[in-house]
Amino acid sequence: MENEKYLNDLSEIKNLMNRSSRFLSLSGLSGILAGTYALIGAWMAYKTIYFDTSTMGAYKNLVISEEAVIRLLVIAASVALLSLLTGILLSIQKAKKNNETIWNSTARRLVINFLIPLATGGFFILFLIEKEMLGLIAPLTLIFYGLACVNASKYTIGGVRYLGLTFIVLGLLSTWFLGYGLLFWALGFGVCHILYGSIMYFKYERS
Repeated sequence: MENEKYLNDLSEIKNLMNRSSRFLSLSGLSGILAGTYALIGAWMAYKTIYFDTSTMGAYKNLVISEEAVIRLLVIAASVALLSLLTGILLSIQKAKKNNETIWNSTARRLVINFLIPLATGGFFILFLIEKEMLGLIAPLTLIFYGLACVNASKYTIGGVRYLGLTFIVLGLLSTWFLGYGLLFWALGFGVCHILYGSIMYFKYERS
């Protein structure tokens, strides 16, 4: 009886330490919705690139006008903004449901560690756009996003690390198969987010 009580106390201490060191309010549903937004964005980008009179050339050797590039940037920014807002709102909702604080020292560390690689990649990609090196944009968004997930994973659910590693691998493959970046982008930001979000939702959130 004493041993059972001792083990229960240790388990409770472990749970408390885990909650204090990791942000556990990430919503799996937000991952599913982010993936859905990304697939819609990829379809809109595909229509812009391959069915627009402002683009010319074969699949791997496209010439894209400045107007089309701006349109693609607007699509990407819209997907990112919708995903961010959805993630914040659903995380707040999950935190309230579990009687947890949404913004604490762990959440701040998570955001900082996530933003460092992401902001670095964002500036680097802007420089590539200015230099008209557009073929590397899709691979690098995947790689830097993957690095951001891996860097932030120690402050949240462990599955984020594997999601990040998957993005890095897809980014490297996209660099090798240059010219098929939109396909890899849709696979990463769309399909992988939906799969990861579904796993997290059914594992941690479904009641």
